[in-house]
Amino acid sequence: MGTLFRFGVWRIMIYTLDHPPAHVHVVGPNGRAKIALNCQNGRPLPIAAFGMDAVLLTKLVDAVAERQDSLCEAWRQLHGST
Repeated sequence: MGTLFRFGVWRIMIYTLDHPPAHVHVVGPNGRAKIALNCQNGRPLPIAAFGMDAVLLTKLVDAVAERQDSLCEAWRQLHGST
């Protein structure tokens, strides 16, 4: 699907050939993360992160949380369920 939005230099994406649970990939110049969307169970949560500190990861999770509904809808359009 490509980049859904950017948070500074970080790109937030959903891959077309991916697997449950519903999640986004965050890719930046020196790191990456995977964040579970938790579409039916509340707030997004980090699954894994590399090359970033906890403060940045929290900001990225917050940015995903602000767009959670639209990201969950994008996941449903690509993968059928959350």
